[in-house]
Amino acid sequence: MAERSSLVRGPDDRLRCAWADGSDDYRDYHDTEWGMPVRGEHALYERITLEAFQSGLAWITILRKRPAFRAAFADFDPEVVATYGPDDVQRLMEDTSIVRNRRKIDAAITNARAVLRLRDSGGLDELVWAHVPATHEQPADIATTPTQTAESRALAKALKAAGFAHVGPTTMYAAMQACGLVDDHVVGCFRGRA
Repeated sequence: MAERSSLVRGPDDRLRCAWADGSDDYRDYHDTEWGMPVRGEHALYERITLEAFQSGLAWITILRKRPAFRAAFADFDPEVVATYGPDDVQRLMEDTSIVRNRRKIDAAITNARAVLRLRDSGGLDELVWAHVPATHEQPADIATTPTQTAESRALAKALKAAGFAHVGPTTMYAAMQACGLVDDHVVGCFRGRA
C-alpha cells in the first residue's frame, strides 16, 4: 500500500518518495540534494532564501528558476546581497526570470544583513544546526510527514530574534528537510538514511 501512495518506482527501478515522480527536475533534486546535510553560511543562506521565495508556490517553480535566482542574488553571497539598496530592489522587481515579490526580495536582503551580524555569535551554520531534533523518525507515508515541529518553531523564533524575516515555522521545517536536519524520505525510499 505505501509503495502505491507514498513511493514510486522510477525508470531505474528504485523506490522514491512519490513527490519526486513529477518531473526529471524533481527526481534529480530528490536524488542528489534533498535531505543531504547542508553546511556553511553561504549554502544555508541560499536554502533559507529559496524556501522563503517558495512560500505559497510550487517548489518546482523555484527549482526551475534557481539559476536565475543565483544570478539575481550574486550567487547568494550574503556580503554582496547585504549591500543591496533601492536600485537593486527595483532591478529585482523588474527581473522576470525570478519570483517578483517585494516582501520576499526585501526579506532576502534583510536576511543577508542578519547573516553577517550572526558571525559575531557563532554564525548561521551554528544557529541552524543547533535545532536538529534529538530524535526523528522517517515518515511511514507522505500523509504522516509534519509541516512544522517544535524544532522548526524554535528555529523560526531564533532566526527572527537574530533579525531574519519571512522565516516562519513551516518554511523553516521545509528548510530543515531540504538541508538534512531531518530525514523525511518516506520509509522504503532508496535515499532515506534508515
